[in-house]
Amino acid sequence: MDTASAVAVDFAGEWFTVADEQVFAIGREGDLEIDDNPYLHRRFLTVACYDGIWWLSNVGSRLSATVTDGTGGMQAWLAPGARIPLVFTRTNVVFTAGPTTYELAVHVTAPPFRQESNPNDADGETTIGPVLMTPSQRAVILALAEPMLRREGTSMSAIPSSAAAAARLGWPITKFNRKLDNVCEKLDKSGVAGLRGGTGRLATNRRARLVEHAVTSHLVTPADLPLLDVAPAAD
Repeated sequence: MDTASAVAVDFAGEWFTVADEQVFAIGREGDLEIDDNPYLHRRFLTVACYDGIWWLSNVGSRLSATVTDGTGGMQAWLAPGARIPLVFTRTNVVFTAGPTTYELAVHVTAPPFRQESNPNDADGETTIGPVLMTPSQRAVILALAEPMLRREGTSMSAIPSSAAAAARLGWPITKFNRKLDNVCEKLDKSGVAGLRGGTGRLATNRRARLVEHAVTSHLVTPADLPLLDVAPAAD
């Protein structure tokens, strides 16, 4: 990263410097060509400076992104047409297009806000809006988030189908879907956006949104993965 620049984007270890007057485009095409994925917009996100403030904008029409600070202590859901100011030294961006989840980071060398560390949270692993999960509900989250939690040296991962996640746990698909409904409803009631598609309906892309939230908020971490090999108690 060029420390003389105001902003840089890191994707899979490749750094892109954003010039002051530039509208930096991210998508299938643009300044950062993420992937030749037909589910990904040609131009999905932009990074640009307006009135002295750097902004991350969603210029797509269908996909949303999960945005967090470097510690996972702040989380926002960036819907199509929305934008968010880049006020932290590091902002993580996670989004899903089709079966693939991507992650990148935007670094600001002189952010307008200074982030204070929590002395009671030395590792920065703060769970957003503490939500208590039963062992089987936690197993559902881990089964879906496993590829993202296990990835090493890559900014891409796949979201398992419900059938694959159910098989990973040794459950019937009916049990898995029932538990997934419970998890999404519980998080939706706690204020997590993107898990419902409308009044009384769960979103069709809820698995991807659930994984994005769970991993970026540290609801589950790689340290939890051994729990997948322990059959959860009935609840």
